[in-house]
Amino acid sequence: MSKDVSAIMTAEDVANYLKITPATVYRLAQRGELPGAKIGRVWRFRKEAIDNLLQEQESVQPGKGEREE
Repeated sequence: MSKDVSAIMTAEDVANYLKITPATVYRLAQRGELPGAKIGRVWRFRKEAIDNLLQEQESVQPGKGEREE
Protein backbone atom coordinates (compact mmCIF):
# COMPACT_ATOMS: atom_id res chain seq x y z
CA MET A 1 0.00 0.00 0.00
CA SER A 2 3.03 2.31 0.07
CA LYS A 3 3.28 4.82 -2.73
CA ASP A 4 6.42 5.44 -4.71
CA VAL A 5 8.29 8.26 -2.95
CA SER A 6 9.65 9.48 -6.30
CA ALA A 7 6.08 10.46 -7.14
CA ILE A 8 6.48 13.40 -4.72
CA MET A 9 8.41 16.28 -6.26
CA THR A 10 9.97 19.47 -4.95
CA ALA A 11 9.51 22.81 -6.71
CA GLU A 12 12.96 22.36 -8.21
CA ASP A 13 12.02 18.88 -9.48
CA VAL A 14 8.88 20.30 -11.09
CA ALA A 15 10.84 23.16 -12.64
CA ASN A 16 13.28 20.72 -14.22
CA TYR A 17 10.46 18.43 -15.33
CA LEU A 18 8.49 21.26 -16.98
CA LYS A 19 11.62 23.13 -18.15
CA ILE A 20 10.61 26.35 -16.38
CA THR A 21 12.23 28.30 -13.57
CA PRO A 22 11.60 27.48 -9.90
CA ALA A 23 10.26 31.03 -9.48
CA THR A 24 7.55 30.25 -12.05
CA VAL A 25 6.66 27.03 -10.20
CA TYR A 26 6.28 28.95 -6.92
CA ARG A 27 4.20 31.68 -8.58
CA LEU A 28 1.86 29.20 -10.28
CA ALA A 29 1.50 27.15 -7.09
CA GLN A 30 0.68 30.24 -5.01
CA ARG A 31 -1.99 31.25 -7.56
CA GLY A 32 -3.48 27.76 -7.46
CA GLU A 33 -2.67 27.16 -11.12
CA LEU A 34 -0.25 24.33 -10.33
CA PRO A 35 -1.52 21.56 -8.03
CA GLY A 36 0.61 21.29 -4.93
CA ALA A 37 0.64 21.53 -1.16
CA LYS A 38 2.67 23.76 1.07
CA ILE A 39 3.95 21.75 4.02
CA GLY A 40 5.49 24.09 6.51
CA ARG A 41 7.65 26.38 4.41
CA VAL A 42 8.16 24.07 1.42
CA TRP A 43 6.00 23.11 -1.53
CA ARG A 44 5.48 19.49 -2.59
CA PHE A 45 3.86 18.26 -5.78
CA ARG A 46 2.54 14.89 -6.93
CA LYS A 47 3.97 13.89 -10.29
CA GLU A 48 0.63 12.35 -11.23
CA ALA A 49 -1.16 15.68 -10.65
CA ILE A 50 1.42 17.53 -12.77
CA ASP A 51 1.02 14.96 -15.56
CA ASN A 52 -2.77 15.28 -15.37
CA LEU A 53 -2.51 19.07 -15.62
CA LEU A 54 -0.32 18.76 -18.70
CA GLN A 55 -2.78 16.35 -20.28
CA GLU A 56 -5.70 18.70 -19.57
CA GLN A 57 -3.81 21.67 -21.02
CA GLU A 58 -2.92 19.74 -24.15
CA SER A 59 -6.56 18.85 -24.77
CA VAL A 60 -7.72 22.46 -24.26
CA GLN A 61 -5.15 24.33 -26.34
CA PRO A 62 -4.95 23.99 -30.10
CA GLY A 63 -1.83 22.29 -31.40
CA LYS A 64 0.86 23.92 -33.50
CA GLY A 65 -0.32 24.90 -36.92
CA GLU A 66 -3.96 24.83 -35.93
CA ARG A 67 -6.04 27.97 -35.89
CA GLU A 68 -8.48 28.77 -33.15
CA GLU A 69 -11.88 29.69 -34.59
